[in-house]
Amino acid sequence: MLSTLTTAQNRFPKPDFESGYQYPDHYYPVPNETLWTAIDILLLAGMMSVVAWAVLKQRTRKPIIWISILSVAYFGFFRSGCVCSIGAIQNVSLALADPGYVMPVSVLLFFILPILFAFLFGRVFCAGVCPLGALQELVNVKNYRLSKALTTVLGMIPWIYLILAILYAVTRSSFIICRFDPFIGIFRLGGDLSFLIFGVLLLIAAIFTGRPFCRFLCPYGALLSLFSRVSVRKPTLTSHSCINCELCHNACPVDAIMPPYGNQVKESRAEGVRRLIKYFIILPVMIVAGAFLMRAASDELSRGHKDVRLYDRVVEQETNPQDILSIDLEAFYGQGGTIEALTEKVEKIQNDFKQYGTVAGALIGLVIGITLIGLSVKRTRKTYDINEANLCKLCPLLQLLSAE
Repeated sequence: MLSTLTTAQNRFPKPDFESGYQYPDHYYPVPNETLWTAIDILLLAGMMSVVAWAVLKQRTRKPIIWISILSVAYFGFFRSGCVCSIGAIQNVSLALADPGYVMPVSVLLFFILPILFAFLFGRVFCAGVCPLGALQELVNVKNYRLSKALTTVLGMIPWIYLILAILYAVTRSSFIICRFDPFIGIFRLGGDLSFLIFGVLLLIAAIFTGRPFCRFLCPYGALLSLFSRVSVRKPTLTSHSCINCELCHNACPVDAIMPPYGNQVKESRAEGVRRLIKYFIILPVMIVAGAFLMRAASDELSRGHKDVRLYDRVVEQETNPQDILSIDLEAFYGQGGTIEALTEKVEKIQNDFKQYGTVAGALIGLVIGITLIGLSVKRTRKTYDINEANLCKLCPLLQLLSAE
């Protein structure tokens, strides 16, 4: 071990400050980030207001298209995708779990404002203000309808993604939403090649089906869907009586229009009630099973934390010493780190993962159980109706309704 430390010290010799040389002072212009942050917040609120006005008052889509272009240009390319309500989930989660974490007020506003607008007017943020959704909408040409079974299964992913993002945030492991953002490479015109390819593939998919990222991946969209279900102002399909012409259903690219549904299987009310009771009995079992499985996997999940990964490397080095060390091992030994102190830190991290992972697993079980219950509920509808949770307020059907 002593030879290892000597090698590390020789590789990085201390700089010589005895020559008397005076380094010149350099001054670099620093952008006024406070001003840009204020502009970001004002634009966010203003653009969502325009979308709400266009949908609920004017019933027209044209202003939203211009909002989408502005969002992609400003929030996307100019601000490099970093002004992000989606990523703010992690900051808010960490601030709630760790009183020592100081969250900027601007981040809190970017998290709160779209939720407030969703409660008042529905998911206007998703309509054209979010640069990720706007980019997908602008490239959309054709909408091939996916099967209900497929969309139901894929629709659980945003909730699971949201739960895992919160888990890794509260354990100070990683901000996985920012780390795995598929469009950040496009907005920054570079970055990790694998995620850049993934973002391009999502955009190609968005050409042929409505907003695949928003519907099947976005964790913030899942959160907004809760508030849009109880929004104060709800859109209507038509100001007249619905005649089941199917125009709205065929035009909507995000499956937000529910078709009429009769008692097609001729099931009695008693049979339906018994089936639902069975699901509600199974639901606690799924919650417990999810909690147990996530707790059992907590040690593996904890390897997402850099200190746990470092611990694994240190143990390997202690067991099988190598002459050439990685940078993180050189830093660890060079700073006088001990395996005892690192072990104590890692045990705390793993305990946190056990605690929070158990809750996360229970929530995942709850999501799966509620999805199954939702599939089994067969409400009779005589006409087409809106599913507020899925409605992104940008449906082409607005062009049809604006003529009324």
